[in-house]
This record gives sequence, structure tokens and C-alpha cells, in this order.
Amino acid sequence: MADVPAMTEVLADAPKNWGKWGDDDEVGALNYLTADEVLRGVRHVRQGKVFTLQRLIGDPKGDPVWPGRSPAERTMILDEASWDSPDAPQFPGGLHYADDKINAFLQGSTQYDALGHVWYDGQIWNGYDARSTVGGLDRASVEPIARKGVVGRGILLDVARFRGKPHLDKGETFTHEDLVACAEAQGTPIEKRDVLLIRTNFLQLFFDQGEAFYEGFNEPGLVYSPELVRWFQDMEIPNLTTDTIANEVTYDPNNGTALPLHCALMRNLGVTLSEIADLEELAEDCAADGQYTFLYAAAPLKIHQATGAPVNPLAVK
Repeated sequence: MADVPAMTEVLADAPKNWGKWGDDDEVGALNYLTADEVLRGVRHVRQGKVFTLQRLIGDPKGDPVWPGRSPAERTMILDEASWDSPDAPQFPGGLHYADDKINAFLQGSTQYDALGHVWYDGQIWNGYDARSTVGGLDRASVEPIARKGVVGRGILLDVARFRGKPHLDKGETFTHEDLVACAEAQGTPIEKRDVLLIRTNFLQLFFDQGEAFYEGFNEPGLVYSPELVRWFQDMEIPNLTTDTIANEVTYDPNNGTALPLHCALMRNLGVTLSEIADLEELAEDCAADGQYTFLYAAAPLKIHQATGAPVNPLAVK
């Protein structure tokens, strides 16, 4: 840790979009998703196929989560056995019903990060004071993202298939140039303001290995460079979605920092990040019919002051 540079040093010359959409902005690069962008996405609906991209909560095979978080726990509160008690509620006509609840990390499933989720140097997105996160996010919570929604042209970038692998390996990296090459190999270039969906299929190892998956935890993903950040800014990318737990390589192999792109993209540029997407069915279909673009639509749950919220995104081809 002593040899790892401070994030301030790593991102000393990194661009910021602070103030670009006003001093009170809380949705960042989602401002790029105008009505015209929604209609551009709609034009890529050609077959009427609908794919839901949320991973199952409470999967019998396990729920992949960030180390230190626990999977969701669903508890049954009422079921038919509850009505065996003489103290059970009585409803006219003899109605019975089932009820349950869930105890979960808001970022313990397919989810959106709030722009205020990660920071350094005491400031979150748009320059808001990091003390505004104490007790709940007063600024840049997930609620403004949930209220706006995320709708535009999505493009699947199947990096695993592009590299000829069933899944990427632990700590394997790729760059924006790899994304461009992947898109071109798929026959559909990335366009300005696209929502990027990146498939690594790395979480297959979680289902194959169980708890051993977390040993030496280091996910594959995008690796920081000034050029990559500038590309995201120039391309006006509003949203990055991946099938990994944290979107990027966990520990940067070049400087040793953890998750620098969360800081460079989300904290500085306002790019919305969403994670733990299930892209397998969509990827198989795209490979079969060659259509890698679609209408992408998502809205996380509206939760006041939350750092993130679950979501079930839609890809409509």
C-alpha cells in the first residue's frame, strides 16, 4: 500500500465534467440521453425480442457479490401454514395470502451505482462535499438516476467471444481500443452516446468454483489510461454496464490502485456505472443473428439517499 500512488496523483490531469450541466446536477453523463437518443435507440428495435439482464436474486447456485458483502436473504413472513394458527388474521370470504421480505445490500445484485458512491479527495461527483454522504447521500444518490431512467442505443461488446475464450481470466485487462476493435469485428462500430454493455462471462467462475472464486480476487476489465478516459469523454458515453461485480480490473496492474476508473469515469466525468448484468442469453442471440445493437432501457429502484439500487435492465432487439 505504501508504494501505491494516491488517486490524486494518478488522476492529476484527468478531465472533469463538473459544472457542465449546472452546479446542481446529479445525473452526470445521463444528460446525453436526450429524446433524440431515445429515438435513436428505438430505431434498433427490429425483431421484437426482449432480453432481461438482471441476475436472479436468491439464486440456488449462489449470488455473486463484492467481497465483504453478503448475498440477499429472503424471509417468508406468511404462507399457508401461518393460517393454521387460531390467531391468524381473518378476512371476509376466507382470503389467505403469502408475504415475504428481503434483507440485501442495495449493490448486492444487478444494480446501478449512484454517482456519489465512490470518491477521493473529499469530493464526490460535481464537486459536492463528501461529508454529504454521512448517514445517506444528500447529493448524487441513486434517486435522481432512478427518476430519469436510462434509455438509448445499447451495444453489446462481447470481449470474451472476440478473444476466442469462454470467459476472461482473473486480472485480464482490455482497453478502449479493444472495445473499438471488438465492435468492428462484430460489424457494428460504437457510436457517440452509446450505452456500452461489456461481456466477459467472468462470473461463470463463481458458479463453477463457489467460494474459491474469491481467493486472490481480481476481476478482469477495462484498465485505466488517460487515453481511455479521454475517449469516454469524447464519445460522450452515458452508461457503462458489465457482467462483472465492479466494471473494471480490480487492481490496476500499472499503478496498483483499486478501481481508478470508478473515480475517473464516475466521480469525474459522471458516467453512470451498472454491474453484475447477466448478458449470456443476449450474447448468444447476438452471435446467432449478428445484431449487436438494441434499445436499452433501465431504471433502478427509487430509493431515497441510497448509494445504489437493484435494476432489471431490458435489451429490445
